[in-house]
Amino acid sequence: MEKQISNFLEFIKEDKKLSENTLQSYRRDILQYEEYVNKNKINYLKVENADIKKYLDYLAEIGKKTSTISRNLASIRSFYQFLLRNRKIKKDPTEKIQSPKVEKKAPSVLSSQEIELLLEQPKDVDLKGTRDKAMLEFAYATGMRVTEIISLNLEDVNLKEGIVTCKNGSKQRRIPLGTLSLKALKEYIQNARPLIIKNDAETALFVNTNGKRLTRQGFWKIVKYYKEQAHITKDITPHVLRHSFATHLLQNGADLKAIQTMLGHSDISSTQVYMQFQDDSIKNIYKQAHPRA
Repeated sequence: MEKQISNFLEFIKEDKKLSENTLQSYRRDILQYEEYVNKNKINYLKVENADIKKYLDYLAEIGKKTSTISRNLASIRSFYQFLLRNRKIKKDPTEKIQSPKVEKKAPSVLSSQEIELLLEQPKDVDLKGTRDKAMLEFAYATGMRVTEIISLNLEDVNLKEGIVTCKNGSKQRRIPLGTLSLKALKEYIQNARPLIIKNDAETALFVNTNGKRLTRQGFWKIVKYYKEQAHITKDITPHVLRHSFATHLLQNGADLKAIQTMLGHSDISSTQVYMQFQDDSIKNIYKQAHPRA
């Protein structure tokens, strides 16, 4: 089984062109499944529908969330479909097994006032402050995921056009930068970043104080620090800036399809979750404009 798992992971890495985070999720799910079948002395090539269901029940028993169980099933299904294509099995044991329904929770969102307060905190008085201001403005202006932001290179930003090219696996999308974000980014790139980096060969857009590419943990700590400085009581993670970006665009009349494109959602249902945050002003516009309102 170990060899087949290795072959499968190599296949999805080369063929699917998935992001490193997605690959790690597949790896974790499959290795956990391998541990389960080995512990229970199950032949993974001879498992049936009932065995897979039993494994999903086991995940629920040990306290795994519905979303995690659903992702595990998707990973195992991909693994068995790989085995089927390579004629290691005759039938996919995950066939006809329905994924548990994942309830979409309302994302945590900051108000416009809270965003203003947060973005006012980094002061453009030293190198770190200049970088932090550029980074927070950038995160809110683009709605990009943390991994996407820290993966950016200098060449991915066109300051003249005010556009950033976000690459995620084989996919890429172009996102415009707002005036304030562009101003802060120019200040950082031109006046702060050259003094922070220790090696001119460094390609990362956002770097830490050691001049190396910023990490997810580093990004999170920066957001947490300024949240506390702003005395905002809501729990703020970098992803909350992404949620706030989408919500505020929608509240100000942006087209849902355009927001979907900027967020990089493959399915518009992922974007529609923000519809619940439409404020009363949109309802009022509807009442005033629609002939049958």
